[in-house]
Amino acid sequence: MGDLEMRPATAEDVPAIVAMLADDPLGAQRESPDDLTPYLRALERLVADPNQHLIVATREGRVVGTLQLTIVPGLSRRGSTRSIIEGVRIHAAERGSGLGTRLIEWAIDASRREGCQLVQLTSDNTRTDAHRFYERLGFTASHVGFKLQL
Repeated sequence: MGDLEMRPATAEDVPAIVAMLADDPLGAQRESPDDLTPYLRALERLVADPNQHLIVATREGRVVGTLQLTIVPGLSRRGSTRSIIEGVRIHAAERGSGLGTRLIEWAIDASRREGCQLVQLTSDNTRTDAHRFYERLGFTASHVGFKLQL
């Protein structure tokens, strides 16, 4: 396997990112790889916001993983800054290779560089393998999350 590079996502990466987002039972219900327009608009908003980091992992020029890291300044916890990890996806051919660990470690290191005191993420209740993965990396399931579809 070739060397791994982690870098900010570009518009050229969007088709591969969306394909990974759609490549599971949950993502297949909510993603639409046939129309990239909303994803490209979202990328423009992400790139314009210095607190948003959409990252891709590439190997031999091919996108093999992605995640979004959001930096959130706040008043709670004595004015702490936290980060939120979202949209973690690994290409099917790369699962089990350690790439997920490398992406999360990148996000934790970037969070430290940004002065964050806490890294948080959510994971769908049905993703039990992902829960074990995050726990192995030191995350604890300390809260119950709620969402409201708008």
